Amino acid sequence: MMTPLNRLLQTKFPIIQAGMIWCSGWELAAAVSNAGGLGTIGAGSMYPEQLEWQLKQLRAALKTEAAAQNRPYAVNLPLLYPQVDDHLRLIEAYQVPVVICSAGSPSKYTARLKDSGCKVLHVVSSTRFAVKAQEAGVDAVIAEGFEAGGHNGREETTTLCLVPAVRQAIDLPLVAAGGIGSGAAIAAALALGADGVQIGSLYAATTESSAHQAFKERIAAAIEGDTRLALKDLTPVRLLDNDFARQVHQAEREGVGPQSLAEILGRGRAKKGMFEGDMVEGELEIGQVSAMIQEIVPAGPLTKSLWEDCLRTLKKLTALTPLT
Repeated sequence: MMTPLNRLLQTKFPIIQAGMIWCSGWELAAAVSNAGGLGTIGAGSMYPEQLEWQLKQLRAALKTEAAAQNRPYAVNLPLLYPQVDDHLRLIEAYQVPVVICSAGSPSKYTARLKDSGCKVLHVVSSTRFAVKAQEAGVDAVIAEGFEAGGHNGREETTTLCLVPAVRQAIDLPLVAAGGIGSGAAIAAALALGADGVQIGSLYAATTESSAHQAFKERIAAAIEGDTRLALKDLTPVRLLDNDFARQVHQAEREGVGPQSLAEILGRGRAKKGMFEGDMVEGELEIGQVSAMIQEIVPAGPLTKSLWEDCLRTLKKLTALTPLT
């Protein structure tokens, strides 16, 4: 089954692995790309020298099987990253085939990236920003509902509402993100008008994820209501419940300002939690779909099973007897 998304990306499945900070290293990206999806290095937590090492490792891993040199991959590039120009030079030097931009204006670097041969996707949380991304010349738009983990939109628009609204507003290939946790959810996204999906939380809890094992186990133990959107006065982020998250929520109830919230957040909090394994004081970013994750599994088989489940769901739906 081909959609405009896998035709654009030249992947077997219209499934993108999100470029999550501290979770999306070369091993995860290689596993997903080799399985037929689009693996992504999350560059937002990397210094330029670390990104270059990751790119070298990933390119080597994608050449370990026959014809693997043709398998695409992506780099997620938050545009507010302070060393974005250094990252752009690496992306150009290594001829990265796909770049997923977020957290910034799509007009700033899209032309430069496309001139270097990149396919450019941009993450948005609203129809207004989707239209701006299309006007900037991106190749596809990722519409991310506020169920998603990590940095999020202030609008708090759910994926179920956001995707069809964006579909009406743009003509580009459309990717649904936020709350995608099963093949059935992929089928639902396609029914809403998406051409594919981006998945983060499920991949954060895979064996190849660069996240700390304690974080993966905490994801697998999460239940409904364990995540909440926080820090809207800074940069909105969905946090998994722990002492740090409760401190943030209490401060917000008390009405403290952005400066006080920034002091509570401090520096390196996300690394402390997701990468170093501090489940008490670390920042744990994950989506609502974490409540559906029961075990830590390999990313390659997960990618294939998600698409197989999607096809089974679509087949089941088409077999329904219409009312007469």
